Formats: sequence, structure tokens, C-alpha cells
Amino acid sequence: MVKCYMCETGELKKVKVPYNLYGEHLGDFEAETCGKCGEVFYSEETSRKMTQVAREKGLWGLNAESRIGQSGTTLDIRLPKRLIEFMDIRKGGTVKIYPEDKKKSPQQVL
Repeated sequence: MVKCYMCETGELKKVKVPYNLYGEHLGDFEAETCGKCGEVFYSEETSRKMTQVAREKGLWGLNAESRIGQSGTTLDIRLPKRLIEFMDIRKGGTVKIYPEDKKKSPQQVL
């Protein structure tokens, strides 16, 4: 058996692992998982398959960087059209914003 690349004590087993991107299920893909620390490792071939499925579903490249602007005393964020369409956001609608990880800078979280 192969030892885990991360914890170096657990053994890796080949299993099918569900994979989600932006809340969309892309499928179950073969991976090696560590029985001790739970780390998951995908082969390069599997990674290519996952990327292909993401492209086919229109999920590839949805992440975007945006500058924070100001309107009066409030801050605003502009969202790219592709992300607006994917999230089905409409003018006048509401969104919930919450901190995901305080250790990350705001630019990384948004």
C-alpha cells in the first residue's frame, strides 16, 4: 500500500469521490483517499476529466476579481455578467454576504 503524501502515516485507497464546483455536482471521480487524515488525491487524468466536465457545464472560469468601489458612505462591488447570469442575480434582489475566513483578506474572500 502507498502511504499518504500529507500525513505520511495513513494508507491510500482508491475510491470514487463526489466532486462539486460552485455548488454544482460534477460527478463521482476516482481518487486516492487517506484512511487516517481524509486527504483526497486525484490523478492528472482524473483532473483533466473534472476540468472537461466543468467546461461542459459552463462552470469553468466563473471566478473573477473585482475592485471595491464607493458610493457615498457605502462600498460597492461590481460583478461580471457571466457570474450574475450563473447566480441569477437581479437588480433590486437581495444577497447574503458573510465572512468565510477571517484570516483571508477581503479581496481573497469575495
